[in-house]
Amino acid sequence: MRTRVAVGPGSIGRRLLVSIVLVLVAAATTAWVVATVVGPALFHEHLVRANIADHELADLHVEEAFQSASTIALGLAMVVAGVTALTVSVVLTRRVGKSVSQMSRAAAQVGAGQFHARVPLPGIGVEFDQLAHSFKTMAAHLEADERLRERLLTDVAHELRTPAATLTAYVEAIEDGVRVMDTETIAVLNDQAQRLTRLARDLAAVTRAESGELDLHLAEVPAAELIDAAALAARERADAAEVTVTTQVTPDAGVVRVDRVRLAQVLDNLVVNAIRHTPAGGSITLAARRDAGSVELTVTDTGEGIDAEHLPHVFERFYRADSARDRRHGGSGVGLAICRALVQAHGGTVQAASDGPGRGARFTVRLPATKDVTTRL
Repeated sequence: MRTRVAVGPGSIGRRLLVSIVLVLVAAATTAWVVATVVGPALFHEHLVRANIADHELADLHVEEAFQSASTIALGLAMVVAGVTALTVSVVLTRRVGKSVSQMSRAAAQVGAGQFHARVPLPGIGVEFDQLAHSFKTMAAHLEADERLRERLLTDVAHELRTPAATLTAYVEAIEDGVRVMDTETIAVLNDQAQRLTRLARDLAAVTRAESGELDLHLAEVPAAELIDAAALAARERADAAEVTVTTQVTPDAGVVRVDRVRLAQVLDNLVVNAIRHTPAGGSITLAARRDAGSVELTVTDTGEGIDAEHLPHVFERFYRADSARDRRHGGSGVGLAICRALVQAHGGTVQAASDGPGRGARFTVRLPATKDVTTRL
């Protein structure tokens, strides 16, 4: 299908054509003035200086010849220049107009929610290519965000369905007299209510963290203190699950500038996640060490492990795999997403690694180190 280039009153094509015509008119006017007014006068002056001013008839013929030659040369030059300029302008106008039209249509598609729209590289200049590439990147991000939003809504609906259905069923059973408000019923209702509360709280936390709305109260904290506090906080839960928790901190682990409460939340989420997926008799190791200009905090377990295909996705909201994040373990599905958002807010990174199912998992948090500590504080 042939692309038509818009040349309306406000189009870039018409403006380019008008600009080139104005340039040609100005050039022609200047050349005409020089050839008909300035040129002959200068030529006559040189004849006078050559002491042949008495030859008036010869002077007249020479000046006429100069003027005729100049006019012919000027005319031919203007015709060639005009044809060349118009040809170039038409070609350039069509290419620029086509590129702008394509980008305009793609932008309209994106505005209508069709995020698959793309703009081909026009190849008429670095600036236009960069603009097309930036548009492509923006559209790809919007498309990914839209897919994430759709999946998020689906997952939230799924997460809400079970506790809501359980609460509704129990309330109806109580109203019909099938069940009584005994200790067991109260425990079930309380458990489902807490599940809804936990889901709402975690969703709010990860949203605030990812949007950058968190207020971080930064202070220099030895890495050893963070590890010891996390191990102490997890001791009771680990004992109940019959899982051993140990710590390994090198003497030069260093100091990090963090919000102590937020980093405690990160480590707590990682440790709780490890306990959920580590069977009785297993172990969890919390470690800290210095690595070049950063401090590594790791949580390693001997539990279920994670398939390699799931590792890149475990920090996504509600991402679940049979061996990685099973709903039966009671998590809200956003704990690891909160970890990633909080770590990134501190300028760090968090990664997951595993040798495969049944071979445990390791979560590593890397934070910028502030200074060396040679003795454990």
